[in-house]
Amino acid sequence: MKHLAVIPGDGIGKEVVDAGMEIIEAVSEISSFDYDAELFDIGSERYLRTGELLTDEDLDDLGKKDAIYFGAIGDPRVRPGILEKGILLRMRAHFDQYINMRPVTSWHPFVPLKKHFDFDICFLRENTEDFYMGAGGMLRNGKDAEVNIRRKLYDMRIDLRAESSSGDDFAFEIGLLSRKGVERFADHAFRTAAKRNDDTVTLVDKANVCSIYEIQREIFTDKAKEYGIDVEFMYVDAMAMAMIVRPHTFGTVAVPNLFGDILTDLGAQLQGGLGMGASGNINPDGVSMFEPIHGSAPDIAGQGKANPIAAILAVKMMMDHLGHEDVGTMIQNAVRTCLDNGKYTADLGGKLTTKEAAAEIKKAVLRQ
Repeated sequence: MKHLAVIPGDGIGKEVVDAGMEIIEAVSEISSFDYDAELFDIGSERYLRTGELLTDEDLDDLGKKDAIYFGAIGDPRVRPGILEKGILLRMRAHFDQYINMRPVTSWHPFVPLKKHFDFDICFLRENTEDFYMGAGGMLRNGKDAEVNIRRKLYDMRIDLRAESSSGDDFAFEIGLLSRKGVERFADHAFRTAAKRNDDTVTLVDKANVCSIYEIQREIFTDKAKEYGIDVEFMYVDAMAMAMIVRPHTFGTVAVPNLFGDILTDLGAQLQGGLGMGASGNINPDGVSMFEPIHGSAPDIAGQGKANPIAAILAVKMMMDHLGHEDVGTMIQNAVRTCLDNGKYTADLGGKLTTKEAAAEIKKAVLRQ
């Protein structure tokens, strides 16, 4: 039996997680997958009620689970960044989920490209380093924020003094890549490529202007020899263009944190929109978390307009991760069947509500 933590979160997160749980229940009826699920009250409502974001008790309880199924967070009543940093980013950091995996699949006929391409890209975004370290800040008149910035840098064990002799305001951000962090990222990328039978790993960076990425190229070159799989290097701007004109030429793609955040949203649009994008925050040896990539969309929450497919495909990823790849295939086939038969929500041009679309996918699962 697998033990799941379920965090619906905010807005449409609650609706799409309900849809995903329907699919989990369906596959448990017709396969060997057995589970129990514990619901966690983590999100804006609890924060507004109690001031709590993610408690030590939450983390302890979540750490006892086999996987976390997450909806979305975000609420217009809460200042941007509070929930994201205090819940989502803290959870990723605490459980050392150093890989963000985002499949980009050609879900025809919803691919917006004029030319027909069949593609199956596995984006692996490094999830803990790069320019998302939180070690930046702003100096006003050269002094106001200096203490806080130095404290952040001290916590990272970097001795860097930020001073302004002119008294002008300025802001900065620090990126960091560690050998340990890049090596484990590279290992996972090459293992993924081997599993997918890809003969090349594409590494995306901006090494022509950012020296931070030199160590990444060095390590990936060494790992390519170790695994017997080629590595190709792409600058991020060239990669963005290539995704539009030749997405079918890519397989396993490794991307540092910042560029990965951008490119994977482009990938989501290529496959039909945010409502089709699923992701996994992966710790290969610990607790991983699976979620749709979209936000809480408070403007449509409670109206039955949300596309549940991203959350359902996140279930597919969770099943694969938990060793039930046969179940993951069943879910993906059920989604494909419903797309082929016009059973989807308005964002894709359909007429179904969130619950109705989920019910159709559930029926397709149970017919297998």
